[in-house]
Amino acid sequence: MVITALVTVLLIAGCSEDNNTAVVQPSPEVTAMPGASTAPDKTAGIQPAPNTPVSPSADHTASPDTGINDNPLARQVAGMTLEAKIGQMLLVGIDGTKLDESAKSMISEDEVGGIILYKDNIQNLKSIVTLINELKMSNSGNAVPLFMSVDQEGGKVSRMPAEYTAIPSNAKVGISGNADSAGMMGRLLAREVLSVGFNMDFAPVLDINSNPDNPVIGERSFGSNANIVTRLGIAEMKGMSEEGAIPVIKHFPGHGDTSVDSHLELPVVNKTADQLAKLEWLPFQAAIQENADAVMVAHILYPKLDPEKPASLSKTIIGSLLRDQMGFDGVVITDDLTMGAITEHYTLPAAAIDTVLAGSDVLLVAHEYANEQMVRKALLNGVKKGTIPESRIDESVYRILALKEKYHLSDKPMSVPNLTALNNDIKEWLQTIKK
Repeated sequence: MVITALVTVLLIAGCSEDNNTAVVQPSPEVTAMPGASTAPDKTAGIQPAPNTPVSPSADHTASPDTGINDNPLARQVAGMTLEAKIGQMLLVGIDGTKLDESAKSMISEDEVGGIILYKDNIQNLKSIVTLINELKMSNSGNAVPLFMSVDQEGGKVSRMPAEYTAIPSNAKVGISGNADSAGMMGRLLAREVLSVGFNMDFAPVLDINSNPDNPVIGERSFGSNANIVTRLGIAEMKGMSEEGAIPVIKHFPGHGDTSVDSHLELPVVNKTADQLAKLEWLPFQAAIQENADAVMVAHILYPKLDPEKPASLSKTIIGSLLRDQMGFDGVVITDDLTMGAITEHYTLPAAAIDTVLAGSDVLLVAHEYANEQMVRKALLNGVKKGTIPESRIDESVYRILALKEKYHLSDKPMSVPNLTALNNDIKEWLQTIKK
């Protein structure tokens, strides 16, 4: 694979839902997961999609015949300290509506790769522009711009302030089955987030709402039909990308058939690979074939695939299924590691090590400065002790830098936008949805 080739080059070169969660105290080892048993053939029945690895920038794609001197991104990775590389793999939340000392420290000292803002961080249009500008300014001493991310899906998962005309849920758009409407939705969502300085949106939702008792997906899905979710989800993804915002498809391998909220506890889905391949995986496989840039992996236990670790920590699911079988070579992002699905069963240090070894590139730590510090320390120690090969870190950092380059990210400050044209376009689009 592309990234594997890069690692070989680097080694030759001698490269070294908003739920506040209490700080998790580390323990010596991972708690055994419920239902653990002798593992079956974990990949039996998986239907691989064509191997179509994402190449964020053809000029910077490593190949077995490419030397490090011919690849600017490879040179950049090789020149980074371990601390800077670990920082790029952390995407963190902050407290409050103003820049505080903890946020400044995470950005300027720990060199985190990105920030996520939630409803509690956003008061109004002027305040959110000010906050994002200050966050970017704090990163001025670092060489790599920040991912500025948000969950802006439409419907009940909307973070933008009241000055924006509301965008409805995926379910309301899905009723029409109109991919053009979903594509315009993606463009409008992108324009919203870009207008205040965000550059990454955790959308579209590609979960199929197949379980009426699902407490966390529901109207966030385009529907219960795989064809509709696939067509509309990919249209939204493309619309968002074409407008210039990074879309993150979620929640792989599928959160639609759960009856437990992963913010609180660990959902368990007792489906075989054959069953999942016929429904849940279809939108994700199609999105990967359409060159999805980034995917968020869910905290869900699939005992018939991996009886011990949830998807977000599973090498079977991230490494074997998502990477190898489905051919995804983009950026893998965990769902928030401070959610109950993880903290009720794992320590944060153990979860951080597991997810990196499984193949994750970006670790989302949405709450508490102490949690970010804990995860960062665990990864640094993991590399220094040999638990995590530094080549595994280099793979992730290369993917992260490539994605940031593809979308021409910068920390340039924004002015408070005039929303008249955008809001008028949203209202005009809403009229087509109601018909």
